[in-house]
Amino acid sequence: MTGSVGVEHQPPRPESAPHDAPAGARARIRRYLREPVDLASLAAFRIVFGSMMLFGVIRFWHRGWIDSLYLDPGYHFTYWGFEWVQILPPTWFYVHFAALAVLCVCIALGLFYRVSITLFFLGFTYVELIDKTTYLNHYYLISVLSLLMIFLPLHRMWSIDAWLRPRLRSQWAPRWCLWTVRYQVGLVYFFAGVAKLKGDWLWRAEPMATWLALRTDTPLVGPLLDDAWVAYAASWFGALFDLTIVGWLCWRRTRYLGFALVVFFHLMTAYWFYLGMFPWIMMGNALIFFSPSWPRRWLGGAAVVPAAPSTPYRWYQTLGFWLLGCHLAIQSLLPLRYHLYSGDVCWTEQGFRYAWHVMLMEKTGRVVFYVTDPAAERRWTVYPKEYLTANQELQMSTQPDMILAMAHHIAADFAARGTPDVEVRAEAYVSLNGRPSALLIDPSVDLAAERDQLSAQAWILPLVEPD
Repeated sequence: MTGSVGVEHQPPRPESAPHDAPAGARARIRRYLREPVDLASLAAFRIVFGSMMLFGVIRFWHRGWIDSLYLDPGYHFTYWGFEWVQILPPTWFYVHFAALAVLCVCIALGLFYRVSITLFFLGFTYVELIDKTTYLNHYYLISVLSLLMIFLPLHRMWSIDAWLRPRLRSQWAPRWCLWTVRYQVGLVYFFAGVAKLKGDWLWRAEPMATWLALRTDTPLVGPLLDDAWVAYAASWFGALFDLTIVGWLCWRRTRYLGFALVVFFHLMTAYWFYLGMFPWIMMGNALIFFSPSWPRRWLGGAAVVPAAPSTPYRWYQTLGFWLLGCHLAIQSLLPLRYHLYSGDVCWTEQGFRYAWHVMLMEKTGRVVFYVTDPAAERRWTVYPKEYLTANQELQMSTQPDMILAMAHHIAADFAARGTPDVEVRAEAYVSLNGRPSALLIDPSVDLAAERDQLSAQAWILPLVEPD
């Protein structure tokens, strides 16, 4: 087996040596991760991923979102550190989406795979970096998965690349390739479950109670959806599902039952709530937990696990393995960063993104900006709709970092029109999960003088629970 080189040929140490157990465990882990497994499930994952991304791009184009979300706005909310990302001219932006569609086809077919998946990752992530108001958890997941796929040999089987280049063909892949994808998908479920262990979700059944009450027109079960016990049952089931489903999928004896639960859960959420492609992406991703040979068996074939060559990893492969470990460590720690901030993360939204906080809140808001020119003692009232599209205003009105960005944009616009050094304050009333509206931003703070940063923002007011 690969991974045994440099370990098995050394003289055995006494079993009682205290440092022997960790060394032996590390060797066994290396051997396990480098063992060959059938490449079929990873090749199928590539085909499913490329096909779903193609459908997503066509759907995005067909619904007119290229214009409404990106080309129509005159101002875009950029990400911290990525202010330099700017949108292309309209014609070239459409060309960009056409290129993404072509790349999706190439990924599914395994044509120029390494180049195609790399360009797709860069092209898709570029689109998502243009405007924070379009952020969705599954968009972030697509970027993360496509980044990982660049370094996985998913094109060595059932691909045009393997057909054109026989030396590229293989029926196996190291086990770590399979577990890399499984681990990344598993993180989504696990942290989505951890995020639901909050008072609103468990003890108030919010926002589930609010959402289900709007779906009383559902056939058969509609009249029940307005009952409190149904909202509590759905909330607790959702938390337990996210926290345990990876275990159900990993254990061979419960795998089919687990997958049935995955399909049931995501079909229900797709029907009741507007979640876009997310339920379908997660159903497709769940197939990676099946036996590595599941596509062959479904096609009537037999499992194939050839012997792996007994050669050590080259230096760049070892380096790549360590970089992969660093990436997965970051993905494991990044969802926890909201603990560095005080207050309810659903209210402040500091550390909310990239943490798999799925379906946690129903949040509405209204923001008015007040601009003051201290030198001339003049004051203006500015409404966001003067600068933003309806969708941008909806997203901005509940998210503090976007309210701050809007204040800076208003100040810059006043400066461009001949009134520099204005002060900009915000009156932002927000309702979270059925609570009465409350001030989100300190209205006495000049937001034009504040800066977006990773540290806690003192101008975000704490959530005040109603009496």
